[in-house]
Amino acid sequence: MKGDFSRKHQQMVGGRRFKSKKVVLQNLLMCMVCFYSLYYIAVSLCVGLLRVHEINSLLAPFDYTTQPSWQNPKYLVSVISTEVTYVLGGLVFAWIVEEWVWDYAITVTLLHIAMTVAVMSDFPSAEHWWIALGSGLVMMIFAGQLMAYKLFRSNFVYPAELQNF
Repeated sequence: MKGDFSRKHQQMVGGRRFKSKKVVLQNLLMCMVCFYSLYYIAVSLCVGLLRVHEINSLLAPFDYTTQPSWQNPKYLVSVISTEVTYVLGGLVFAWIVEEWVWDYAITVTLLHIAMTVAVMSDFPSAEHWWIALGSGLVMMIFAGQLMAYKLFRSNFVYPAELQNF
């Protein structure tokens, strides 16, 4: 059933299959909703576990102004929730898009940066924020690609199989 839907919404371009724009946009919307849902769940859990009361949890995904210090519970909430969101996001993205997890991960991260600029009315210049974002993105891609391989390895094409094609 799912295979029929996928084949119906793919087009051949230069011998490669590409999903239709509608499917890509639907997948991107689902990935964005999952990403921010995971973020707010992670922030809520961290706030509860670390007993941090002076944090605005609605702005938490976008707040890069917290001073970096491992003794600062607000900073710990920010870093832990970011990294947990990215790792779990990669796993969820693999389940949603099945392939090209890296593409959706990068796109969601770029949209997150744009939303951060819009919400905070400033471009993030805090290097600790960029480091957390970059390491999270790498972990998201790695976890997502690994999960996609584990879940959908029968759909993967290996170079050895292409030799006799």
